[in-house]
Amino acid sequence: MIYDGGSEERLDRAFAALADPVRRAIIARLSRGPATVNELAEPFQITKQAVSKHIQVLEHADLVTRTRDAQRRPVHLNPGRLEALTAWIDRYRLVHEQQFRSLDALLAGHPQPPTPSTTTEEQQS
Repeated sequence: MIYDGGSEERLDRAFAALADPVRRAIIARLSRGPATVNELAEPFQITKQAVSKHIQVLEHADLVTRTRDAQRRPVHLNPGRLEALTAWIDRYRLVHEQQFRSLDALLAGHPQPPTPSTTTEEQQS
């Protein structure tokens, strides 16, 4: 596998952007469709300027895009970027799930060792 430092940087930016609860809420809202900054700001007790800064962080992470529609500048979710993050996570999830299945199979084929609370008399009978 060829190391792509740019890919690592994009991954870092995306996860850093998603570390903030406001930005995660913005992503959740955009999953239902495009919205303007004003619409995105409604549920928060922060200024529209602060919401704009959050959107800039999400744009820099390539998680959202903005378009121009006459006077409106709607913000759109970038589903391809979220799919790439999900694929990255799934690689590790699948590896661990396989390890747990192997462990389950191993334990199913062998009796479990006695617990520390088992007395010596119980072990001998």
